[in-house]
Amino acid sequence: MAGEAMVNGLKYIFVGGKGGVGKTVIAAALAYELAVYNGKKTLLVSLNPVHSLSSLFEQELSGGKVKQVEGSPNLYSIEVEIDEIVERYKEKMSSRLREFFRWAEVPLDPGPFINIATTNPAFQEAAMFDRVMDIVVDESKKYDAIVFDTAAVANAIRLIGLSKLYGLWLNRMIKSRKEALETRYKLAVRKEKILEEIRNDPIIADLISLHEKFKITRGILTDPSQTGFFFVTLPQALPISVVKRFINMVKSFDIPIGGVFVNSVLTREEAERDGTGYLKTKLEEQERYLNIISREMGEYIRGYVRLAPREITGVEALRDVIEDLHTFRPG
Repeated sequence: MAGEAMVNGLKYIFVGGKGGVGKTVIAAALAYELAVYNGKKTLLVSLNPVHSLSSLFEQELSGGKVKQVEGSPNLYSIEVEIDEIVERYKEKMSSRLREFFRWAEVPLDPGPFINIATTNPAFQEAAMFDRVMDIVVDESKKYDAIVFDTAAVANAIRLIGLSKLYGLWLNRMIKSRKEALETRYKLAVRKEKILEEIRNDPIIADLISLHEKFKITRGILTDPSQTGFFFVTLPQALPISVVKRFINMVKSFDIPIGGVFVNSVLTREEAERDGTGYLKTKLEEQERYLNIISREMGEYIRGYVRLAPREITGVEALRDVIEDLHTFRPG
């Protein structure tokens, strides 16, 4: 088998979809195939608020640190802890605000402002995007491929969409800081001292460094030769509707669409074994939705996975998923 066939040699693979469609399973299957079957050193990153990699691989992978997945050569994983990320981001923002207040000689503690800001979900998404930038720019040098198991698709799109807004915000912050420093210089009596402060301004240095990291990340996220956003759907009305809507949103942010995986497909053989007739009825309903998927998203379909009789856990089950993605087609 070749993971390249499904992810087209991409290095950065984002997997999203409506909650409960099997994003983690598909993300893990892609990462496992790249690592074990293709020999690529691969990092599987869970950005979900509620992680499930530990139960999926039947081993302890929590703790917010990179860990090697036992029994899976070349495969590493990290469950990003949102509380830890937000706390670290709060510290960064507090430091920047303190410097702004100190320069303006405003005797205020930025702590209360930061605490209020963190109640806004957008702050958490900004903090998570900051972590994604760290992984993409700094940690990715250690790996051949990185697979991101994102949160529910709405959050995932907002997260990636921040890559566009983030740059606008940073540009404005840098411009405002420079204008403020120039005004202070014009009003200063001892201009030499102020000029030295401007040269060594920590806020400008911090913002420029952050902007450079952002530009690298943005370039990677919009590069179809490196990055792809893959969706997971079920042959049901709501997941299909969600995927169709958010494919358009991803395009609007210039993020390359990698494709769509259709999960939990009922087979005709399974339906015919059911003496109650219930599964036959469900099969007829499913076929209507599969036709919709084929008609409206056919160009994006990368594979199908059969409905599993039980929860998918362990590498043997993942191998079955990989086999399905390559060989199973409904009908």
